[in-house]
Amino acid sequence: MSGFDVMFRDERDWVNFGDTYVASEAFKVLFREGMTMVEEAAAYLDGVGREESRLMSRDGTLNYSSESMRLTTRLMQIASWLLVQRAVSEGELTPAEAMQEKTRVRLTTPETFRAEVFGVLPATLQDLIVRSRRLHTRIVHLDALITNDRPTPVAVESPVAAQQGLLRSAFGMAH
Repeated sequence: MSGFDVMFRDERDWVNFGDTYVASEAFKVLFREGMTMVEEAAAYLDGVGREESRLMSRDGTLNYSSESMRLTTRLMQIASWLLVQRAVSEGELTPAEAMQEKTRVRLTTPETFRAEVFGVLPATLQDLIVRSRRLHTRIVHLDALITNDRPTPVAVESPVAAQQGLLRSAFGMAH
């Protein structure tokens, strides 16, 4: 035995990132940003975007439809995650219940988009796609931090091993 044992820190000694983040002003800003983007995308897709798609070629319309569905799916994942985290913050869900919800609402890895398809999409749709992917990446990162925010093992010298080491050094004894 090396004289060090692996122990978990007392949970009272560490701050849970998830608990503090979802109660923070930074989370409120992220929540507003995400929900505003959902509303912005819905308004665009139901209004100007629909008109823009009608002016496109048949292939362009197919690409528009495909990319707008991906955008909508990504934004619904973002909105679901934000709503679950807000429910935790407001005490409507426990962190354990939020983890159960996580199995129902997955933050999927964004698919790569083809430059030739992306380049023919209307500028507003391109902007929404880029911004939603950026927001999605941030949320996936935050989710990993929150999910992995558990006590981490730390090396702590065993009190017995420490006393044995003192005795050895006091009496000049080798291991």
